[in-house]
Amino acid sequence: MRPNTRKNIIYSIVLLIMVALVYTWRNWEEAPEVKLEEPTQTGKIILSGQTMGTSYKITYLDEQNRDFQKSVDSILVVFNQSLSTYIPDSELSQFNQKDTLEFGLPYFPEILKASKTIHSQTNGAFDPTVGPLVNIWGFGPSGPQLKDSVDIQLMVRSVGFDKIEFDEKRVIKKNHEIYLDFSAIAKGQGVDVVGKFLTSKGISNFLVEIGGELVARGTNDKGELWKVGVNRPEEESNSSELFSIIALNNKGMATSGNYRNFYVRDSVKISHTIDPKTGYPVRHNLLSATVLAKNCMTADAFATAMMVVGTEEAIKLADSRAELEVFLIFSKPDGGYGTYTSESLKPYLSFITE
Repeated sequence: MRPNTRKNIIYSIVLLIMVALVYTWRNWEEAPEVKLEEPTQTGKIILSGQTMGTSYKITYLDEQNRDFQKSVDSILVVFNQSLSTYIPDSELSQFNQKDTLEFGLPYFPEILKASKTIHSQTNGAFDPTVGPLVNIWGFGPSGPQLKDSVDIQLMVRSVGFDKIEFDEKRVIKKNHEIYLDFSAIAKGQGVDVVGKFLTSKGISNFLVEIGGELVARGTNDKGELWKVGVNRPEEESNSSELFSIIALNNKGMATSGNYRNFYVRDSVKISHTIDPKTGYPVRHNLLSATVLAKNCMTADAFATAMMVVGTEEAIKLADSRAELEVFLIFSKPDGGYGTYTSESLKPYLSFITE
């Protein structure tokens, strides 16, 4: 074979190879991008806002990805218009300014019924008529300062849930000095109201929280029970260190404590929890009472009652009511923390290890 012929053959082969490479490269570059579809997941919606002088956070699962923010805010506005002590023309404020009130909204009679029941079940430890004493001791709108020249025993005579009567239509004072304050139960009721609204919309998996009071239904987006934390009872207001975690199995939960809301007068710590029977701030070693119940309103009221009666009586109260589960944190003589947990709650409780 002649040299020129051999060269021509080699050039032809090289040219064919280059053409093939260019063709392949162009087709690879122009190939349409293939997108893998991600598996469809149930929509997780998170709402937040302000209400009752605090914040709220609502998490729920909805395949339709519906946003109920406006509806929730509207419900809470109406709720506050019924039961806020800070709104001058709320139903509660109107009642406190006079001796009788005709109900216009459903929340007032509902909270009165629950309060009457829990007042009886706690032997008066929970009492929404303690409001004047709370104000006198400086835990009302005017701030933490005890008013001078106050006859506490005289004030106690104007306290007592038996000094009002009500039915489905109205509430009446038997004593003109009666002043109602539902701050120890209203947030819990508000949580339940929002929870009922979500349920009415077909939402079966949600966690509603207002100012630390909660209700949970179903499971979270991982298919697990909703988990919430209990703060370590430290006095620093900016401390958010957790002491334990509780898995909520379709329960309402509320925590009450004296470790932050207090002031010091003449070297004595004055706590915001007032005993309705004595008229004085409580002094005992119970730092925090977390209560779980079928709804948050019940949990909220019982948590307050337990902070009134102290550790031993709180345990007795919890043991006497099968529908309640409690987690109590108290101070020990050596300065450490002690705890008490209902037996049925232990499988759902885990402690934070340092």
